[in-house]
This record gives sequence, structure tokens and C-alpha cells, in this order.
Amino acid sequence: MKVIGLMSGTSADGIDAVLVDIPEDVREFRLLAYVHEPYSDEVRRRIFRLFSPKRGTVDQICQMNFLLGGLLARAALEVVAAAGLSPEEVDLIGSHGQTIWHAVDEDSPVKSTLQIGEPGVIVERTGITTVADFRTRDVAAGGQGAPLVSYLDHLLFTHETLNRAVQNIGGIANVTVLPSRQSGGEPFAFDTGPGVMLIDYAASRATGGRWRYDQDGALAATGQVSGDLLEELLAHPYLQKSPPKTTGREEFGVHFGVKAWARGQELGLRAADVAATLTAFTAASIARAYRDFIAFSVDEVILGGGGSHNPILVRLLAQRLSPARLLRHEDFGIPGQAKEAIAFAALAYETIRGRPSNLPGCTGASHPVIQGKIVPGRLAIGVRKQAPAQEQGQA
Repeated sequence: MKVIGLMSGTSADGIDAVLVDIPEDVREFRLLAYVHEPYSDEVRRRIFRLFSPKRGTVDQICQMNFLLGGLLARAALEVVAAAGLSPEEVDLIGSHGQTIWHAVDEDSPVKSTLQIGEPGVIVERTGITTVADFRTRDVAAGGQGAPLVSYLDHLLFTHETLNRAVQNIGGIANVTVLPSRQSGGEPFAFDTGPGVMLIDYAASRATGGRWRYDQDGALAATGQVSGDLLEELLAHPYLQKSPPKTTGREEFGVHFGVKAWARGQELGLRAADVAATLTAFTAASIARAYRDFIAFSVDEVILGGGGSHNPILVRLLAQRLSPARLLRHEDFGIPGQAKEAIAFAALAYETIRGRPSNLPGCTGASHPVIQGKIVPGRLAIGVRKQAPAQEQGQA
């Protein structure tokens, strides 16, 4: 089955789109094409406005739901073209959409999550049956709604004798812990804390908005880590909380970056020093999560996400996670930037097959569930392709 996966992550920098050929055994998938469609500055600005309850209004959410649906559809058509195929040759789309709010803590008045990117628009513009809104069913079953990519991590990376951790470093950092098969342990997963979200903020703030991110850690490389600021950041309550747990911009968004920046100024730090300290904060929060919440030694850490391409961050992780061996998804033939989109293609495939795809040990759900909502397309699986009755001259 040929399936498109669409992903827009917490960094909200654009859409990752993949086209994969999935046989009955998901582990045997073939990647046919990958494209990244960056958001314009205006679209990104409008998305970020929605992250704030005080600024994101109902009319703006409604408009962006449809606008993003159109952009997701365009990315889907782009990846089909990149593979040299037509939409008629594609069976299914799995679209994560864009998370704008995720509140699943026990102290939330109502546990809830919201991803936008209207699947009805995707279907209308591509004709392809689409599965979307994956997280809500897991939350309804008492879970955190995340991490969902752990399902694919478990299938692809569980090893017979090695204990592995699959560490994604997107806007938020999350880990899937994979005990070796011979240990008999069950996989579990959680968000370790900030990924590149705060590093991106520092890069943008330091350059007056010219940089979206700190490419190659260039800004952090010229700064010095402030031990005082780092220890203050590491006192954040989320980092002390036991898994299962998940977080997002609600905890580590712009408001957190503003406070960290202001505190850095109070301490007399340069912009590069703040960037270096926030980079160290991501590395230290990941390492502390391993120390505090993983009861056995990890042999290999498989890095993915945008942060895996930041050499300063990777060097800090190597120091803090030693003697674990650090690898990248690319070492297994999987483009790191494409992995999450591949995961949502796989999740859509399992949904259309009627199979559960959450891992309760990772999300905290009370039981396995079939995830996502299906919007049938003109090219719906199992539906005979024929013209509408009126086009056939029938009343």
C-alpha cells in the first residue's frame, strides 16, 4: 500500500511529507520520496499567534485549520510528484496536522489536545482517503496522546541484546526507551523536556528575527554556558515529574524563552551566552531524564529531529550520556527529518487495517486503541471508482 505521511512539528517550521510503500509487515516499508515544504514567515507568524490563549482567537483558529489543510494537501501532491507517481496511484494519507494546544496534565480542568489542518480539505484537493487527528483517542483512553512515534521506534529499533533509546530532538525532545528483547522489558516513552524550541528562540532574538534556528550551533559556539542560569532552568517542575508525561509550548514556549533571556541579562550574559546555556539546558535535561527515569544502562542512543544536526548539542549529549554510543537515524537508512512523517504514514496504515497502534506503556493510556479519524476520498480504498450518477446521465 502506498501511503503519504504528513508532519508539522512543534517548531512549526514547515511540513515534512513522505511517500512510503508499506507491505503487510510495516517494518519492511520502502521510502519512495521525501520533501520538506517550509512555511512562509507570514504563515509561521499566524501559527505562533495561535499558541497563546490570549492572542489565538476562534476565528483565527478556524481560518488556519483550513489554510493548513490546503498547505498539507499541497505538500502531499508535491511528494507524489517527487516520486514520479499520480494521486490515483496513492492509497492513503496520514496527517498529524499542527498541534496548537496540548493540556493533558492531571491538574488540567479538562484533559484535551488540538491539532489543526482540516483533513476534509486534504481529501478534497488530493482525492485520497486521509486519516488525521491521531492523538485524541489516546487522550480519551486516559493517555498523554504522546509520544505516538514510539510505535514505529519499537518496530524498527528494538534489539535482541542491546538496550536502546530513540531520542527525538524536535521543538520538544522525547525518548522511546527500548529494553533488549532478551531482557523481556516493555518499551516506554516520555517527553524529556525542551528540544530546539528555546534554542530557536535565542537565535531569533539575537538576530532580530533573521535566523529561525541556530544553524550548526554557530551562535552557541561563540558563547559560554552560565552555570547559575543553567541550574535555575533545571529546577523546572516538569523535569522532576515521573513518566508517563508530555509537554509542549505550554511549558517551554516563547514565554519561557522571554524569562530565560531576561534572567540572562540580569546575570550580565551576552546573547551568545544565553544561546549556549539554553543549548546546554536541552542536553542536561535529556541526560537527567535518563539518569532519573531509566532504571538500566542504555547501550545505544539513536538521535533524530532537527537537534541531531546541531554539532554543539550533539557534543554535549555525547559527554553527558557516555559511555552510551550515539547514532543517527541515517545510520539505519532512515532520513532523520523524515522519520516522524514516516511514523504517521505507518499509523494511518494500521488504522485503515483496524489495528491499535498506541503503546500504553509509552502514552499511559488504559488500553490499546485504534487511532485517528478517517475521511474517505474519491479514491477510497475498497470503493469502486465510478462517476457520480448525474455524470452518467442518470436521474
